[in-house]
Amino acid sequence: MRRSLLVLALPFALLAAACNTDDGPVATGSNDNSATVTTEAGAGSTTAGTEPVDTDPSTEPTVASTDPSATGVPMPDSSAAFGWAEFGQGVETGSLEVPIDYTDPSKGTIDLYVSRHLAADPTKRIGSLLVNPGGPGFGGSDFAVYAEQIYSETLLEHFDIVGWDPRGTGLSEPAIDCVDDYDLYFAGTDITPDDQAERQELIDLADEFQTACATKNADVLQYIGTNNSARDMDAIREALQEPAISYFGFSYGSELGATWATLFPDTVRAAVLDGAADPNADFLESGLQQTAGFEKSIATFLARCSDDSDCAFNNGGDAEGAFDALMAGVDEQPIPSEPDRADVTRAMALTGVAQAMYSESFWPELEQALADGQSGDGSGLLALYDSYYQRQPDGTYDNSLEAFQTISCMDEVERLTVEQDDATAADYTAIAPRFAPGTTGTYFCTFYPEATDPRVAVTGAGAGPILVVGTTGDPATPLSSTENMAKALEQGVLLVVVADQHTGYGVNQCSYDTIDGYLVELTVPDDGVRCE
Repeated sequence: MRRSLLVLALPFALLAAACNTDDGPVATGSNDNSATVTTEAGAGSTTAGTEPVDTDPSTEPTVASTDPSATGVPMPDSSAAFGWAEFGQGVETGSLEVPIDYTDPSKGTIDLYVSRHLAADPTKRIGSLLVNPGGPGFGGSDFAVYAEQIYSETLLEHFDIVGWDPRGTGLSEPAIDCVDDYDLYFAGTDITPDDQAERQELIDLADEFQTACATKNADVLQYIGTNNSARDMDAIREALQEPAISYFGFSYGSELGATWATLFPDTVRAAVLDGAADPNADFLESGLQQTAGFEKSIATFLARCSDDSDCAFNNGGDAEGAFDALMAGVDEQPIPSEPDRADVTRAMALTGVAQAMYSESFWPELEQALADGQSGDGSGLLALYDSYYQRQPDGTYDNSLEAFQTISCMDEVERLTVEQDDATAADYTAIAPRFAPGTTGTYFCTFYPEATDPRVAVTGAGAGPILVVGTTGDPATPLSSTENMAKALEQGVLLVVVADQHTGYGVNQCSYDTIDGYLVELTVPDDGVRCE
């Protein structure tokens, strides 16, 4: 399904450390893949530095109005609100009860699962840093539990890192639940149906999946969107007893953070939006932007493979031609994968390719998977597909996909009909013949009820300078989309990181220094600065 491929991509650039770690068990059920975070300073570059773009080199960096020197701030006692319990290694976990509907408390409550990594140096403590990994649909509590593998020592010293599983996700209750078997809805689909019967099967599967989501989650469906998650952020801030608070969001976390800054500007101390999406793009435009981003990343991957004789998929220097032939062949005849699993279809193969595009670190795995696919073995592509959909070793799935699609659709006003969605297929194929060869629509939101609380227009008015980070080779949120986020905000400041991955924090020392300097000292870089 093309649309679900793309926006799951909005979440997906795999978090290298937080969930697939050998240092200990995953602490929550929110095995998140939303933001690629390189956790070693300097990784990916031999030198680090900033290069202002289209700015006056004589201009001194500006500083936000809030006093950055207020370190050693005592931590208020919020035990009554959260019921904090020691988790270990400076981490606490708890929960916060918030209204399902902020306008009508009688409709019940949601229990947000919250975790907190305490500031390593209380004498330098500034306050709390709320963090979100993206999605929508992915829990963020792991980002506090595994904070030491994600954030710099500077941030760990100065902030309590506070993560939570947004409403409907992870271990927050109730969590969105639609179906048990993802393969039924996503593994066997034919994105280039040969006749009306095959096309109707796609429509029926989309209808069945979305109807299950709407029916099983009827009590919270209209309250699951980004606006209410932003209101939850303010409830967390208030429960932490902090008049103003800082925020660091990745991927979809940029949209959430920008919404929060728009609704609660007076509470924003600082906000970083890394891997930011275009907040003003409509349903079709957003999909086309992401599709173009993935198409570009796939072209880069294949060109490098063609130029590298050691690439497992080199094919005599014609990886591009081999890829096109493989995808066409899989479309005609799916290839076997693992016992008791579906044969790999073109839709599954492209989902696996999308997973690998989030970070160059996955490219060797994709090279081998494609080479194996040429030999009739689809197990490597299946593994990437399963990673994308968060399939667990026991064959079960967490609820991230279900929450992702439901939240995405309840943020949207538009409901394309089957015919309207089918009419967009040619637009996708025109800009991305490799990544979007589908001949029908995906009916991503077609069968959901109309949303009554679509996401507010993002302005960030009154919130002060907000740092917006984009990478030059981001497939899921292309740099042009990130630039549009910076422009949409009243005081958006753009930082460009040169890298072929989704999100830029930790790519090199420059990205660390610039982002940390803003969050800790409130030093705002020149707009358009580049981290090479």
